[in-house]
Amino acid sequence: MQPAMRERWAGCCGTRATSILTVTSALSPSPRTETRRHFLRGLLGRSALALAPAQAACAAPPGTTAPTMAAHDLAGMVDAEIAAGRLPGAVIVAAVRSKIVLRQAFGERSRVPSPTPAAPDTIYDVASLTKVMATAPAIQQLVEQNRIELDRPAADYWPAFGTNGKGEITIRHLLTHYAVLPPGIPTTGWVGSEGAMQVITSLKPLGAAGSRFLYSDVDFIVLGEVVRRVSGQPLDAYAARRIFQPLGMRDTGFRPSPELRGRIAPSDTVGGQLRWGEVQDPIAHRMGGVAGHAGVFSTADDLARFARAFLGGSDAGKILKPQSIGEMTRPQSPPGGASLRGLGWDIDSAYASFLAPHFSLRSFGHTGYTGTAIWIDPETQSFLIVLSNRLHPDSRGNVLPLLRKLADATGNMARAGQRLPVMTGIDALEASGFRQLQGRRVGLLTNRSARDGRGRRTADVLRSAPGVRMMALFSPEHGVDAVAEGQVSSGRDPATGLPVHSLYGETRRPTPEMLSGLDTLVIDLPDVGTRYYTYATTMAYAMEEAGRHRIQVMVLDRPNPIRADIVQGPVLDPDLVSFITYLPMPTRHGMTMGELARLYRGERNIDVRLQVVAMRRYERTQWFDQTGLGWVPPSPNLRRLEQAVLYPGVAMVEGANVSVGRGTDTPFEVMGAPWIDGVALARHLGARAVAGVRIDPVSFTPRESAFAGQSCQGVRFTITDRNKLDSSLLGLELIAALQQLHPDRFAIDRTIGLLGSRRSLEATKGGADPAAIAASWTADLEAYRLKRERYLMY
Repeated sequence: MQPAMRERWAGCCGTRATSILTVTSALSPSPRTETRRHFLRGLLGRSALALAPAQAACAAPPGTTAPTMAAHDLAGMVDAEIAAGRLPGAVIVAAVRSKIVLRQAFGERSRVPSPTPAAPDTIYDVASLTKVMATAPAIQQLVEQNRIELDRPAADYWPAFGTNGKGEITIRHLLTHYAVLPPGIPTTGWVGSEGAMQVITSLKPLGAAGSRFLYSDVDFIVLGEVVRRVSGQPLDAYAARRIFQPLGMRDTGFRPSPELRGRIAPSDTVGGQLRWGEVQDPIAHRMGGVAGHAGVFSTADDLARFARAFLGGSDAGKILKPQSIGEMTRPQSPPGGASLRGLGWDIDSAYASFLAPHFSLRSFGHTGYTGTAIWIDPETQSFLIVLSNRLHPDSRGNVLPLLRKLADATGNMARAGQRLPVMTGIDALEASGFRQLQGRRVGLLTNRSARDGRGRRTADVLRSAPGVRMMALFSPEHGVDAVAEGQVSSGRDPATGLPVHSLYGETRRPTPEMLSGLDTLVIDLPDVGTRYYTYATTMAYAMEEAGRHRIQVMVLDRPNPIRADIVQGPVLDPDLVSFITYLPMPTRHGMTMGELARLYRGERNIDVRLQVVAMRRYERTQWFDQTGLGWVPPSPNLRRLEQAVLYPGVAMVEGANVSVGRGTDTPFEVMGAPWIDGVALARHLGARAVAGVRIDPVSFTPRESAFAGQSCQGVRFTITDRNKLDSSLLGLELIAALQQLHPDRFAIDRTIGLLGSRRSLEATKGGADPAAIAASWTADLEAYRLKRERYLMY
């Protein structure tokens, strides 16, 4: 560890922030630091401002007055997560378009034996950030010196490593986690670095090198040993001399000095004792604190220096050539590997799902087990640094929700003023040159509404993609053309010539014969954001069958057209699960198809290799017509977005003896039956004053479906404010009104399949107020939100 900074930071204010910086703070140092320090301290009162010394390069420019709303919003997110008990404290640095928007300490660095506030110069165990801060740059430096070649076997540099079937594993395989080595090694039966190396030489790979992505600490322990053998220096000494010191990272290194204990955040508690200044990772700890995968301690300011170097700042040339940085941060994983990794850096894998979707396709970064993260976006010259000790004091913390929220806010700021359409999963796949599918034998579950940003069907895009071997199409309900009603037969797609296997005909699951010859099943299907829609269940069944046959699944994500931030309605009773709804969830589930896939795999323990290709430039609060994408009806009776907005409510009564407008030009915008008094129904519902919708009497005659050819009396729904509309409450109000006005004619019991809650049905039959019934859903919705939180990507 380098000597402590001589300049101490200004005071603190309890468990709140100990430093604030504004959105206009430049990344270059300012000569007026002290003047502005006193000026801003006066403005902020007791919230003491702490400006970094010149080397920290984040001082505020002349004219700064107070933190912006953007900084305030970011700070609020951190405060909320601390208040929720997910972490004791943190230090955050966020930069947008080459300007610091936030540099601030929050909460406490330690809570026992006594609370101690975090400070901007708090030193944290950065865990797996070691991989990209020390080991990967060291390897790349040796590559620049022609002392290491990426595609040579690691055994060329450490002969003993090549035993037990590891002789084909290259340096590139290790850097990208495609070596297919076990994730770790036992933490007993050996001591010290030499003991760890003996265990590693005895390991056998879990698959052929390059065959699949498997994140492994062993990969980087091996790379750390390669650095030692090739350079002649242990990794800690090498990194200090060749990486940290040249970048001025004076508070970064392995095995911090005991003198710095007053600035170090304890990482966790072992055997009732705080681990303070000792690496948390058990393997690195047993190795003596120095390992290629973990062991570095650092501060947020030092990480900001490091991030600027990888953004091409003035210090970049001090450690690596620009072309080396470019190589490290571009996809280097084997063609056909579903997870995109650079040389050490994560680009688009499951581990990046809380960060990558919020930045550009050129972005990269890494996370650490102790609650740390760095994400860098050269396209927008932005970065996000999060340092926390989420395992302190009880190992129950969780920093992932905070990472997603901060990444979303930072990414939005970086895109401010840009009106670019959302890039769906197929667009992101195209932008990567289809690298993830190179050489793969692919089946595609899709329909015509799945299109790229240029309006081309995903089926046509993948059929013509270089290096991709398209074998077959699979279709959900309504067929590939999304127009069929009832059972759909298998056939052949005229445009691509590919066989089409129907999953809404003789079978609703892919059969072994259908899956024969495939190694990857790509799923690109739209969803409508409502519990009762079969496409999501078809996806889940396909995941189950693919897993049984060891076929990889890739989901190309798409927007939730009715917003992915809203959760409404009763949670389905578990015994009512069916092909219509795969899992108990609310009427409006508030997830994208990719997130649903993650939820299904996690909650049903589906044993399948799943990769979700995330959207970019997507915000959960967007309605579909705000994404910049063109609406293509996902099914015959959802022809307009307005119908999808009404669908969660109006469709709730469809199981009963009514028409919801199927067979008319306005499905789900009208509801009626020959026996309904439309005027009375409109009057009753109008008196209920359901927010966001106007309800008028109407007459209509369906051409098909329920009451085909018969004149129906009922109501028309006109959306007046979709943001205020609780469509699930609308559905319940509709059920209650029909029961009250036509108790002898309305088959209320037949609504249970879509209403989904027997308790709500019985309360409605008993005459309870629908608003009171809806209020009773709150506890179940909160429990669902907590479960859902783990699987969100945006």
